[in-house]
Amino acid sequence: GSVVASYPYDDSPTHKPTGVYSKSADDEVFKYLAKAYASHHPIMRTGKPNCPGEEGETFQDGITNGAQWYDVEGGMQDYNYVWADCFEITLELSCCKYPPTSELQQEWENNQESLLSFIEKV
Repeated sequence: GSVVASYPYDDSPTHKPTGVYSKSADDEVFKYLAKAYASHHPIMRTGKPNCPGEEGETFQDGITNGAQWYDVEGGMQDYNYVWADCFEITLELSCCKYPPTSELQQEWENNQESLLSFIEKV
């Protein structure tokens, strides 16, 4: 896991594992929506999730193009955009895929304003 807002495309023509910016026709809209979420999240907005084992990983403005981060062929985010005209971003909300119950209240507090901001933009 991580703490970042990722946007299409997750797949790239070269299928290199990482580092290829795969721009969609609606790239600016996707960046706008991703920033709307990230800018209100206290950790995501820093661009430094500081996840164990990935302490050096950074994301400018707390967002990333999916394929630039890591290439995913056949992902749902890209499928929905290409085949159903759905604008979808992926939100990585925690370094831990299954946070303990004791952390859920803090996770809600970290994400509440981000979620409301995102909904307003949509």
